Amino acid sequence: MDQKNTQVTDLFIIGGGINGCGIARDAAGRGLTVTLAEMHDLASATSSSSTKLFHGGLRYLEYFEFRLVREALIERETLLRAMPHISWPMRFVLPYHKDMRFDSETPTSRLLSFFMPWMRGRRPAWLIRLGLFLYDNLGGRKILPGTSSLNLASSPEGTPLQDKFQTAYEYSDCWVEDSRLVVLNARDAEARGANILVQTEVLSAKRIEGLWEITIRDRESDETRVVWSKMLINAGGPWVGDIIQTKIHVNSREGVRLVRGSHIVTPRLFDHEKCYFFQGEDGRIIFAIPYERDYTLIGTTDQEHADPSEPPICTEAEQDYLCAFASKYFKKPVTRDQIVWTYSGVRPLYDDGASSATAATRDYTLKVDSTGGAPVLNVFGGKITTYRRLAEHALEKVANHFPDLHGPWTAGVALPGGDFPVDGVQDLVAGLEADYAFLDRAWAERLVRAYGTEARVILGDANSDKALGENFGASLTARELEWLMDKEYARKAEDVVWRRNKLGLKLSAEQIAHIDEWMDQRRS
Repeated sequence: MDQKNTQVTDLFIIGGGINGCGIARDAAGRGLTVTLAEMHDLASATSSSSTKLFHGGLRYLEYFEFRLVREALIERETLLRAMPHISWPMRFVLPYHKDMRFDSETPTSRLLSFFMPWMRGRRPAWLIRLGLFLYDNLGGRKILPGTSSLNLASSPEGTPLQDKFQTAYEYSDCWVEDSRLVVLNARDAEARGANILVQTEVLSAKRIEGLWEITIRDRESDETRVVWSKMLINAGGPWVGDIIQTKIHVNSREGVRLVRGSHIVTPRLFDHEKCYFFQGEDGRIIFAIPYERDYTLIGTTDQEHADPSEPPICTEAEQDYLCAFASKYFKKPVTRDQIVWTYSGVRPLYDDGASSATAATRDYTLKVDSTGGAPVLNVFGGKITTYRRLAEHALEKVANHFPDLHGPWTAGVALPGGDFPVDGVQDLVAGLEADYAFLDRAWAERLVRAYGTEARVILGDANSDKALGENFGASLTARELEWLMDKEYARKAEDVVWRRNKLGLKLSAEQIAHIDEWMDQRRS
């Protein structure tokens, strides 16, 4: 290879999920040249299929994962400051009844059974309070309020629950628009010089003369070309193992454990804006969360998923499980005929040999392989809350290959549209309503929650809804669709109505098909 006449990038990243885009943003901001390839749309797999929470992982305390929980708790507030439009504080209600029993094999439950055998199958109130005390204090909380007790007999939070639940504990975590988080990281990476390629498949990669020769294919034009990079980062999520074996052909003793998490969405089941944390007899937990103004999101399951090429779906058995689980708490049973939408994602957990999918670690592992000359970093596991720290640790791993690498910088740096105070959303909404009289409250809130301060850039000098072009339904206009295509990498209606937003819940199949036609015409 004639390196004088060939452009060589510093990092080539495989995978446009949260880890890939987070690493791309961090690396570009440190002065590295970066190319990222995603074979489908950004966040098209695991990163758009989460439970949409920035949380420390209260239940991980039972597995003694204190480092992971502490890192995640610290990150909640770091991330809130950087993206107050797409993430916000939420209060979680944990109902408690003294007769509750759990089939649990966590380290905590085993210790409890050994030292206090009469407690077998229980999570006593003092244990929950201890866990919540640790949760409040492990992460140096400054913005979020701490734990309090709740009398369900006299509070609105108790109204939808069965009468046997008289007491609850209330604590803080955060909501996040997961797929928008990915897109905003990609946009910020691109603004700092990264090259973001969507609908681009990596066919193969091999080491030649100390560099990676990577063959990629544009899935829309079918054009194939070769690019060169000093280092490869495999952030393929569920496909990380497949990439190791079939694309880059390196030896790795690390493995990935694929765990499917499924969710159901129903019409709104309660009137307040707090989330419920339900504990199950099988030792698992689920959340019931206010969702998209008119709905309730319930999840998640933990099921082994053998093949990453097999699209994950929320099976009938999983739907029944989630309905039955929630019905043990709500007065009115939750039934499958209430379900308006389901989704499922595959979590690529690091295979630590745990006995069950639920027990498998949610921590991440980063492994560099330099045996053949040019290095590759393989990313195993991780959770959305700690994506920024994962990116920092990834850059630590590559630092000795790039001597002039700048230091960490992302903590507290706003993502696009997030340059306003954590408590400033309603002020932005009120400002839009005042300056754009044709907006109603729901429309203004949707724009702010998606785009933050950039909502004004999209609306521009429009003095009526007609000035925004065609309305495709549910307040989605041509002006906004142009923004999503030009600035946010959207190619198809599916990218727009299920990942850049969730308007697919409110649009008909005919309306979505029309959006697809409009986007095709505009691109051609």
